[in-house]
Formats: sequence, structure tokens, C-alpha cells
Amino acid sequence: MSPLVAPDRLVFVGGLHRSGTTALGRLLGDHPEISGLQGTGVREDEGQHLQTMYQPAVAYGGPGRFAHDPGAQLGPVTDAGERARIGEGLIRSWMPYWDLESRLLLEKSPPNLVMGRFLQSVFPGSALVVIFRHPVVVALSSKKWQRGTSLSSLVEHWFVAHDALLRDVADLERVHVLRYEDLVADTDAALAPLTSFLGLSSPLVNSGQVRSTYSDRYRSAWSAMSGPLSGRERRRIVSRFDDAARRYGYDIEDVDARHDWSLPAP
Repeated sequence: MSPLVAPDRLVFVGGLHRSGTTALGRLLGDHPEISGLQGTGVREDEGQHLQTMYQPAVAYGGPGRFAHDPGAQLGPVTDAGERARIGEGLIRSWMPYWDLESRLLLEKSPPNLVMGRFLQSVFPGSALVVIFRHPVVVALSSKKWQRGTSLSSLVEHWFVAHDALLRDVADLERVHVLRYEDLVADTDAALAPLTSFLGLSSPLVNSGQVRSTYSDRYRSAWSAMSGPLSGRERRRIVSRFDDAARRYGYDIEDVDARHDWSLPAP
């Protein structure tokens, strides 16, 4: 645990690439009580690119692949001396890019999704906020980075990563999950529990960071998968993952359908 910053001031945002982590991070960072990393010069101001205490997602294959590597799913650090060393190294890497006068300090990186036990062992009392987005939408929007990877494999990665989070829940002290689609459909209703979770004195507000049109192209692409090859792949994805998607309140066939869902109790 680093003495440089009280660990309960830290808020970690995670979620697969293209799930809305950047939009959520900016939305949170716009709140007067929260400071996100700014002016870092690294991609999307992600803390993973500023430090040397753990490997960033790219070391494990990057978007659509990293969670397949067990090395990316960091577990708790059990040695007190090692926890102190890692904590101080991380804080020193991020401190120059925070407004330290803010009550809460935010770090956003997609692989935080599968690093909750690691982060909360190093920073006890810290909060983990995770955003989900429909598996097919995430897979389609990640395809540009992994052109040699099948859409089915990218969808599979979604479940590998999110199933890892659900396994970690019992060991996490503070975790909040929201779905991108809920945020778009009723922003105030989706943000109210997060406002309460973080103990903010005024509501979180979406000032354009999250937009309902961002999924349109992927919805159209999924609907257009009806040819001899693409139609076969679509049917294979639906058959393989539909039951798993329903466990998260999603429907693989219909990307617009949402069912009630909540994070399982630890």
C-alpha cells in the first residue's frame, strides 16, 4: 500500500476495448470530485501505458485476445513488501497526471476488468467500476485490430474476460458494474447507483460522452451477415454463445434486446 495517496481515493475503470471505458472514464473525470489522468501523451490516457509494474494488454495480444492469456488475469499480491513496492511504483507513475486536490483519483484501462483482485490487494479500499457492452458489438468493433481473428473467437474472448470477473467477485471488496446499453437507454437511471457507490455529493452527468448512435454500424453489420459464409458464422455464434449471453442479460441474435441482470452477490 502506497503512503503517497490514500488507497480508498482510487477508482479503477475497466471493461473490454470498445465497451465504453473511455466514455465512462471521461464522464467520471468531468465530475468536480474526480480527477482522471490527463495530458499523459499515451493512448486514451490509460494508466496501463504509463507504468512498469505490470504488463499492458498489448503484451498479451491486445484487444480481443489479452484475456485468453492467464498472465493478464492478475491475482492478489500476498507479500506485504511487494504490495508496497508495486503500489508506490504505480502511484508515482500516475501522480503527475492527476489533480491531487480532487477527492477521488481515477485510472482507466481495459484490462482492469480482469485485474480487480490485484488492484484491490495493492490498494485496499479502492473501487473497481466495470462497463459491459454487447458481446457481438464489442467483437465487431474490435475486428479492425485483429483482422486475422475470427468473429467467433472475438466473441469467445468477451466471455472469457467477463467470466473471469464474475469468478473474482467473491474476493472483491468494492465493485460496481453497469451496461453500456443501459447507460444509453436511461442515463440518469444508470448513473444514479454509480453516484451512490462512489459517495459523490452531486449526480454524475452525461454531457455527450455516451451517445446512442455509436452502435448503429455494428448493428447493421450483424444484420447484414446473411451470405453463404457470413451467415454460417453468424449461426455458429448464436448457437454457441446465446445461452451464455443470457446470463449477462443479453441476446446474441438480437443486439437490441436486454433482460434484467445484476452482478451476482459474492
